[in-house]
Amino acid sequence: MAIPSFVDQVTLHTFGGNGGHGCASVHREKFKPLGGPDGGNGGRGGSVILRVDPDVTTLVDYHRQSYRRATSGEPGRGDHQNGSNGEDIVLPVPDGTVVTDADTGERLADLTGPDAELVVAQGGRGGLGNAALASSSRKAPGFALLGEEGLERTVLLELKVVADVGLVGYPSAGKSSLIAAISAARPKIADYPFTTLVPNLGVVVGGDVTFTVADVPGLIEGASEGRGLGFDFLRHVERCAALVHVVDCATFEPGRDPVTDLAVIESELTAHGGLEDRPRLVALNKVDVPDASDLAEIARADIEAQGYRVFGVSTKTGEGLRALTYAMADLVAQRRAAQPAPEPRVVLRPEPVRRGRSDAEFTIARQGDLWRVRGDKPERWVRQTDFGNPEAVGYLADRLNRIGVETKLLDLGARAGDGVAIGGAPDGTGAVVFDFAPQVDVGAEILSRRGEDVRLEEPQRPAVARRRELDREYHEAREGEEQDGGYHGVRRR
Repeated sequence: MAIPSFVDQVTLHTFGGNGGHGCASVHREKFKPLGGPDGGNGGRGGSVILRVDPDVTTLVDYHRQSYRRATSGEPGRGDHQNGSNGEDIVLPVPDGTVVTDADTGERLADLTGPDAELVVAQGGRGGLGNAALASSSRKAPGFALLGEEGLERTVLLELKVVADVGLVGYPSAGKSSLIAAISAARPKIADYPFTTLVPNLGVVVGGDVTFTVADVPGLIEGASEGRGLGFDFLRHVERCAALVHVVDCATFEPGRDPVTDLAVIESELTAHGGLEDRPRLVALNKVDVPDASDLAEIARADIEAQGYRVFGVSTKTGEGLRALTYAMADLVAQRRAAQPAPEPRVVLRPEPVRRGRSDAEFTIARQGDLWRVRGDKPERWVRQTDFGNPEAVGYLADRLNRIGVETKLLDLGARAGDGVAIGGAPDGTGAVVFDFAPQVDVGAEILSRRGEDVRLEEPQRPAVARRRELDREYHEAREGEEQDGGYHGVRRR
């Protein structure tokens, strides 16, 4: 299937890069047995950024390739070497692109103006190495923090053409011919309806004012309800400072006349909504045809009585085009003068989607047999914890206790042995579940569950047992020699 050259609606799947893991390393050097921790931090993951590019006029690139993924950060290394950050992906989009979250329906940004940016998928933060986790009470951490996963977000990109003047009217009313006559644009022109399938843009100069003109193809009765092409392209007139009704005065279709055509298009614009404040002009087109010229003169009085400024024009002979161009330029100049001064460019960074967020650091609620803990910090700490390292688990427990999770659980009536779940989906899937063991302090150096120290119970390593046996033989031999009255020495190995 052929891919169109003009695309104004796409679904884009974006993936921020994952943060690199921190490194747990100990400095090793000859004659320095206590070198200390030297594990570096992991690098930050790259982000996916949308940026307005004036040279881009369509979203077709994202129609062809709708999945974009930033690179991940590298893990830290020993000798205090931090991992490099992942590279950001900057995606150019046309001016006037509206970004909406596909899952929640929330409008994230309306990107207008040069270089406007939106960070649509934030990269994950890198994990801290054990050198950064060392403190006066924990001089040699045997663990590091994991890097966070990058944000995944599916967004809808919708292009609303940014033009100063929008041309509206029935198919074959002469909108494309009018753009070709007053600008350097060369759209396709033919004598059958729906020749124009995409909006055409042209740059027009009227006196000292330079402005852009766009036509909206396919407007017929019922366009606001999906008939013709109006349902897809009516949104493009929302950006226009003024509207020009292009009315065909030479049509041979029964039941049509300039006044009726104008009323039909106005009803569709009203049904679409949001265009009530746009000034209007009416261009009675094709007055070079004798019968059309007479019909235009008859209809002029009725249209002017409705409050419109009317211009009889011919794109073939050029009649009336200069007056119409200057009238459009006046409306554009008035609109620009009324606009406030442009604000400095702001990079938009929407908050990542986290369920259960509140003003407090965490919330606790009973859910079935579990106590569910929600909050930015607890959930982030859980994602950073290596649960294969008991020391890291102890460090997590201390962090949770430091912000008052244990105290809050006791206040709510939690008992020892109750299940405590942190993170995961609202239905409980993906959560990390702990057994509640209150009022037992633990440091990250304790390689066991809270309240226990398995180092007192684990079997001795062979090297330790062999060294202790040699020490016992050495001391026994020394005591025996001293009792015999002499000490000849026992070599220790």
